Amino acid sequence: MLTLISHPLCPFVQRAAIVLLEKGVAFERVNVDLSAKPGWFLALSPTGKVPVLKVPQAHAEDAALFESVVICEYLDETQGGSPMYPHDPLTRARHRAWIEFATQTFAEGWQFLHARDSQVADAKRASFRERLAKLESEVAAGPYFAGAAFGMVDAVYAPLFRYFELIDPPATRQIFDGLPRVSAWREALAERASVRNAVAEDYASRFQAHLHQQGALLAAA
Repeated sequence: MLTLISHPLCPFVQRAAIVLLEKGVAFERVNVDLSAKPGWFLALSPTGKVPVLKVPQAHAEDAALFESVVICEYLDETQGGSPMYPHDPLTRARHRAWIEFATQTFAEGWQFLHARDSQVADAKRASFRERLAKLESEVAAGPYFAGAAFGMVDAVYAPLFRYFELIDPPATRQIFDGLPRVSAWREALAERASVRNAVAEDYASRFQAHLHQQGALLAAA
């Protein structure tokens, strides 16, 4: 059985969990304390980050894969189910480019959610909104990024959008105003079974507690 080395709040772990669920693959999930990383975990993860996927091998030690998109693409290539990238090389390359675009988009969104003063919150909200506006012109009519089929781009962005389902002050709602395609995409992802089941039942309360612990403005809103 595959083993996903995890942290309960990590959106990058959720990407891998979503793909595993989409593929119908049985897997074990093992959480680690990232504030006190155990030696066995550091031996597996060169970056000291989650996720790590342990892959059993016949007649050899388990292989360890790190970096969320690498793990997701490995699963797409080796497991059953519908391919999560388009067949056409140019379209596939464009999808990979928008996945790369997610890196800074995640950073802006995360920093907005964790802002401790209004000046930083306003700046990060504007930066995040600007990146979502660029996605607006690329997202298909729906329900997912490229249309009817749930794909890798959807698995990558879903954990970020999930955060905004958990908190509802005006500052977060306004980010998506005037972005009808991104808003519809976010709502469709929230209803997807794999996205809902990629986290534990107490995920919402854990995330709220995390924001309070970090002193984020949104935690008190």
